[in-house]
Amino acid sequence: MSETLEPALPDHLDEQAERLMHRLCDADLTVSTAESCTGGMLAALLTDIEGAGHGFDRGFVTYTKDAKHDLLGIDRDLLDRNDAVSATVARAMAEGALTRSQADVAIAVTGFAGPAGEGCEEGLVHFALARGGRATLQREEHFGSIGRGAVRVKSLKVMLDMLEQSLEQA
Repeated sequence: MSETLEPALPDHLDEQAERLMHRLCDADLTVSTAESCTGGMLAALLTDIEGAGHGFDRGFVTYTKDAKHDLLGIDRDLLDRNDAVSATVARAMAEGALTRSQADVAIAVTGFAGPAGEGCEEGLVHFALARGGRATLQREEHFGSIGRGAVRVKSLKVMLDMLEQSLEQA
């Protein structure tokens, strides 16, 4: 079980992350993360699992469009044509994380964890998972105005679920 984040997260997330990391290690697979609205929380959770560090390759925290371009190689035109919180950008983030890492699986998240600008839906979050030789998976959630912390914790659960489902399909 994770020790650093344990007091801040629900037990079920710690337990799920631990199972997931050990499954990745047993399968000799690694994961990379590309996070915007969660600010690196998934990377922190996954790297907090003792004895499973070799299942994690790297994490990208790409909060701005510039960071998404610089770190993940997302084309500026794509970022300009699409809202940063969109299925298209989430897919590009996951694919960029896979390309720019040594990982076998990459997962990405972008969303509005709290109140956003006019026309932006609070609690809207897009997820994507990329894996070599497979179609990139996407998911969209509408968590509503439940608060930044709650949206981020719910986002962690979705990403862990997507990663587990990807391993089950292996």
